Amino acid sequence: MATDIYKDTIYIPLANVESEHCASIVEKGLADVKGLASYHVELNNHRAAIIPQDSDAVVNSIKAIKDLGYGVSTLTKTFPVLGMTCASCASSAESMVKYELGVVHASVNFATGNLTVEYLPNVTDQIKIQKAVQAGGYDLLIEDESTQRETLETIHAEKFRKLQTKTRWAVLLSLPVVIIGMFFMHIPYANPIMWLFSTPVVLWLGKDFFVNAWKQAKHRSANMDTLVALSTGIAYIFSLFNMLFAEFWHTRGLHAHVYFEAASVVIAFILLGKLLEEKAKGNTSSAIKKLMGLQPKTVIVVEPDGRTSKVPIEAVHTGDTILVKPGEKIAVDGVVSSGNSYVDESMLSGEPVPVLKLEHEKVFAGTINQKGSFQFKATKIGKETMLAQIIKMVQDAQGSKAPVQKLVDRIAGIFVPIVIGVAILTFLLWLTLGGENHLVQGVLAAVTVLVIACPCALGLATPTAIMVGVGKGAEQGILIKDAESLELAKKVNAVVLDKTGTITEGRPVVTDVQWSDDSDHLKGILLSMEKQSEHPLADAVVGYLNKVNDAKISSIESITGKGVKAREGSETYFVGNWRLLDENDIEIKAELRAYATQWEKQSKTVIWFANHHTALAVIAIADRIKESSVRAIKEMQAMGIELYMLTGDNESTANAIAAQTGLKHYKAEVLPQHKADFVRELQKKGKIVAMVGDGINDSTALATADVSIAMGKGSDIAMDVAKMTIISSDLTKIPQAIRLSKQTVATIKQNLFWAFIYNLIGIPLAASILYPINGFLLNPMIAGAAMALSSVSVVSNSLRLKWKK
Repeated sequence: MATDIYKDTIYIPLANVESEHCASIVEKGLADVKGLASYHVELNNHRAAIIPQDSDAVVNSIKAIKDLGYGVSTLTKTFPVLGMTCASCASSAESMVKYELGVVHASVNFATGNLTVEYLPNVTDQIKIQKAVQAGGYDLLIEDESTQRETLETIHAEKFRKLQTKTRWAVLLSLPVVIIGMFFMHIPYANPIMWLFSTPVVLWLGKDFFVNAWKQAKHRSANMDTLVALSTGIAYIFSLFNMLFAEFWHTRGLHAHVYFEAASVVIAFILLGKLLEEKAKGNTSSAIKKLMGLQPKTVIVVEPDGRTSKVPIEAVHTGDTILVKPGEKIAVDGVVSSGNSYVDESMLSGEPVPVLKLEHEKVFAGTINQKGSFQFKATKIGKETMLAQIIKMVQDAQGSKAPVQKLVDRIAGIFVPIVIGVAILTFLLWLTLGGENHLVQGVLAAVTVLVIACPCALGLATPTAIMVGVGKGAEQGILIKDAESLELAKKVNAVVLDKTGTITEGRPVVTDVQWSDDSDHLKGILLSMEKQSEHPLADAVVGYLNKVNDAKISSIESITGKGVKAREGSETYFVGNWRLLDENDIEIKAELRAYATQWEKQSKTVIWFANHHTALAVIAIADRIKESSVRAIKEMQAMGIELYMLTGDNESTANAIAAQTGLKHYKAEVLPQHKADFVRELQKKGKIVAMVGDGINDSTALATADVSIAMGKGSDIAMDVAKMTIISSDLTKIPQAIRLSKQTVATIKQNLFWAFIYNLIGIPLAASILYPINGFLLNPMIAGAAMALSSVSVVSNSLRLKWKK
């Protein structure tokens, strides 16, 4: 029986899906599952992403994956069920659990009073299962989640430990077989001893290869396991026949050779290769693990009566007040309610300098408080925090496919059948053209072809590089949403920059002040007047004078379109534009007027502060250009990229900004809808365009561009639309992202080159192509070592990206 339709994506954790070829087999299997709105496999994240229309579709998807010979990382647990009085209670409790999303299998034994449940730990947990049982009027006795919690990490660690044990045994048992097979072939009982040692390696330690190959064969498909099972199986059975029926060859004048060492060593090498590969792949996902480790497990919640209590992070609710002590990690997103401190946000933004957090300022999960102590109100918890969003974005990007991958997928799909075809052809050629040992040599050559072919190296070439590239970007404060934008960024030759919030800070600040008398008393009067002013630029002056003490003023009066006036004692003071001073016949000294003229030419807004007869100060306010913007613009121009600035501001402001930053191309008074038109114009000229913006007004242009980059301090909509996000809003990260793209694409090309070259050279050598020329025959053991090395070398080459600047 099916339950409701789901809109959310369910992630099924996969085991033994090692290459894109395996991933495509799983996708084909999911295509036959009814009730799936969408599905795809994310190789790097070891998971299948499905949108089921009912809970049956989840269970059927898992069954389909297991039928194909691949594993699903699930947990199986037993819990006592409380409150059952009859057998029908057991049936009722069982059905309640089965309907819980993420439960694969559930059964309640009334005799023992226990529920045995298999579930996906990333979809559901003990608490949710307990709630499902409680909804039916029963209860579950569950373990303490905080101490007994088993996660996918522990499942993977256990899998790695088992692989380690298997590999050690395979190597230990294969060593005597190799030594006897190479050097002591003629000792008494050599063949039975080799058989004794190789049998557990092939049939016990290599069992999974045969089981999975059979499951693949049932679905008329083949993968890496098929090649290993065929090659080692043929070598083992052939050797067993030769040992038991040696007379069959002796009567024909041939020696009965055995190849137990080839069968066992190939499995040992492939297990060793898998072990090294798993270890290396664990390193490629370290960026995600680092991000996940940023959130503390417990927090100190401040109760309304002022008492504090330490609670697990799961128990925090929106609106709770949380106390943060010096050196502690911030647990959830929020707004400072009291106190202040510097907070290290480098793990999110990549910026090394801690940021001062005052009242009403935002703080983010995963950042580290420095020396101060403060309280903040939780605004976003769980999956809503910026850290959780970053983790999701990085995972999604690592799971996405680059365009080059689609070609590789097609090659990987036909690779295994072609290799099997080459092996059969090699065997037939030896049978018809070979010499006296044609059958033996034919079998050995076919086995060697099957062993040396490596679809894994091809399958891992692109995803491992993408995974490391995306992870490295995240560590540097560059969030990349998908593999396509990472691959495309290297081709960018035109960058369109929004002005406000991208090139500039996005908020007005005081840039220059000239006083005729700069006493603290006068500064205090100006501060008090601006604090009570409603003008949007007043905040800039208040921010500038934040270390000055207020003065006591009275009779404050706003003069629309001109400024404000107020009294302090018997003196009247004015703050506003030039017209306000002119109307009140206030004298302006030539020196102050000269400064005002100079700043107006730079498109700055000038305001005056005066008493009833003379101007006391002139202040320039502007949306300041970020220090990093000029550096980034020069860097991109040096890379041969054309830069364009778009702004809604007037011509003179746009011209002034362009002059200060060194921009050659700009457009002023551009409406939001025209930004996308400008991007399209550049694309028509054959440009690969990157759009950089921070606001809702940039979202259409971001969606239109080939590569879209949002500033992390901008609007959520801009970040949703963009394929890349610069967390710190620092433009120097853009050339960094382009360099990262170039390095990643170069690594992909190197990986694909070596994977193709390896197979193009290895397979003909294994097929005895050199035998007619110089009598060279490749040993299956050497082929096994080479095959294992090819996968490891591809993953290792991808890991080199981590250490590139």
